[in-house]
Amino acid sequence: MASSVSGAEEVRASALTPLKLVGLACVLLALCLDVGAVLSPAWVTADDQYSLSLWVSCWKPVSSVEWSCSSTLATDWQIATLALLMGGATLTLFSFFVALVSLCFGSRGRFYKPVAVMLFSAVLLQVCSLVLFPIKFIESVTLRVYHEFNWGYGLAWGSTIFSFGGAILYCLNPKNYEDYY
Repeated sequence: MASSVSGAEEVRASALTPLKLVGLACVLLALCLDVGAVLSPAWVTADDQYSLSLWVSCWKPVSSVEWSCSSTLATDWQIATLALLMGGATLTLFSFFVALVSLCFGSRGRFYKPVAVMLFSAVLLQVCSLVLFPIKFIESVTLRVYHEFNWGYGLAWGSTIFSFGGAILYCLNPKNYEDYY
């Protein structure tokens, strides 16, 4: 018995796959993690004596109870880290909007490649910032106490990983995987 669905309808129906929906969810999660990382007060902490975020650096002398804080936007490497991270977050946000609009208006397949390219570019920017940060931190800040890269730094890596996963999912061609759906 012949199928009553034409070839054009068949292609249009298979353009949206669960891989693309999971990719969109990965991009949304990456955006949430980006916001958390940028707003996080704890990128580096040291035994209740030192705290560093993307915006402020705070330290407390051992004999004092009060914290002293200063802006981190005074050194080039911290500005570069923030700019690269924000650039990656902006590309991720833009790719999310493009993917969402293409999903809502039915022009799905045409925008898969630009979304993937934007996400790979965001990953590249974020990886550069996340490699630059610890190298320059260790080179420029001398702490005589144990310090650790804290949850803000981890959120930024999580965002990068989810952006990379979304980019890979948007690269996959649904025509090769029709048997799975």
